[in-house]
Amino acid sequence: MALSSPTLLPGAWRGWLTTATPRSRRQAWLGQAYLAWLALLRNPLALFGLLIVLALVLAAAAAPLLASHDPLAQDLGNRLQPPGSPGHWLGTDEFGRDLWSRVVHGARVTLYIVLLVVVTAPVFGLAVGTAAGYFGGALGVLLMRLTDIFLAFPRLILALAFVAALGPGIENAVLAIALTAWPPYARVARAETLTVRRSDYIAAARLQGAGSWRIVTGHVMPMCLSSVIVRITLDMAGIILVAAGLGFLGLGAQPPLPEWGLMISSGRKFLFDQWWVATVPGLAIFIVSLGFNLLGDGLRDVLDPRSAGR
Repeated sequence: MALSSPTLLPGAWRGWLTTATPRSRRQAWLGQAYLAWLALLRNPLALFGLLIVLALVLAAAAAPLLASHDPLAQDLGNRLQPPGSPGHWLGTDEFGRDLWSRVVHGARVTLYIVLLVVVTAPVFGLAVGTAAGYFGGALGVLLMRLTDIFLAFPRLILALAFVAALGPGIENAVLAIALTAWPPYARVARAETLTVRRSDYIAAARLQGAGSWRIVTGHVMPMCLSSVIVRITLDMAGIILVAAGLGFLGLGAQPPLPEWGLMISSGRKFLFDQWWVATVPGLAIFIVSLGFNLLGDGLRDVLDPRSAGR
């Protein structure tokens, strides 16, 4: 009996996903996602990065279950206990707070910053880049010169200026990071838009009566998404480092919030004698940044055919 839809048989699913003649947009999209997943499975470093990112998400979601102590509870009788101490396997800080619990809860702060930046900076950069590339002219020149102005300043220095104007705090730090993170996405989106705006399917959509807004949002932006996603993943390490830098300088998260950069700042005066106070959150930043970089490299190979061919 012929199969009109996928069944529970693995072979039928595989054939339905990998067919060269998909019958719907959903089938085509699922087939592309399946092929991308197979390509990602062939990259062990990308899988390792994916596992680190998933571990970050799980740690943030299950922080109350994973933490062995209250991350804000002070116990001065157990201050500066070394790793391996009874009940504190990563040690304690200068106020006797359990470092493992603070690092786990710090994953929530890191993920909160990452998610807020992801839903703001790339969206704004994508809109600016596609508008500049599709419409061109004076509007395109104005938008790209504005992008160049933001790119002329180092990201951390510009973020420091914004936070100094807005005031310290995690929300203001996220806003400052988002305001400094959008220009690279605008450049990527503009380059992709210049490539596709004269394509035949764009001309066909225009002949069918589609307006500029519909063409940009329905045809141009989806073509830019793969490059933007790769850029987002590769930029996550930089975003985490900028957020940690602002926390280190006292302009980001404020005490007693368990933010990794703030933890490093409070532990720097104990670095030579009680090294674990600053080293443990530093290792957390290093591991998470490494995971995002490895995953970004793998996604670039999967989503960018020009990189896959090299």
